[in-house]
Amino acid sequence: MHPVCIVMIEDDAGHARLIERNIRRAGVRNDIVAFQNGTDALAYLLGADGSGEASAKRHMLILLDLNLPDMTGIEVLERIKGNPHTRRAPVVVLTTTDDSREVQRCYDLGCNVYITKPVDYEGFANAIRQLGLFFSVITVPETC
Repeated sequence: MHPVCIVMIEDDAGHARLIERNIRRAGVRNDIVAFQNGTDALAYLLGADGSGEASAKRHMLILLDLNLPDMTGIEVLERIKGNPHTRRAPVVVLTTTDDSREVQRCYDLGCNVYITKPVDYEGFANAIRQLGLFFSVITVPETC
């Protein structure tokens, strides 16, 4: 079993600290790689050439804010789920928007969990515990 890396895409430093603190409080010790915008996150996830090969052997869980400074989280989600190397990575959308159309759009695109901020600690801890189930079920084939 390869360790799962948590990729957090969140532009608000305060929210990022809160999310990380809650993840740690929930007992999750996995590495967290943080990005403050979609451009840098996609460069990491899809590689300089955009092929996604950079993530072919990565085991990831992606925490995605929808309100980013350079593009929408929806665009990031579309790129992640549209790439054969990253589409299996579970994506958790963390956002201030609870617009039902936006929620549905995220699920239609393949997000696994949608959490509205500000998240109360208990709700967040429960969501993170549920994500723990992802850690136990993620299987990424060695060859895609």
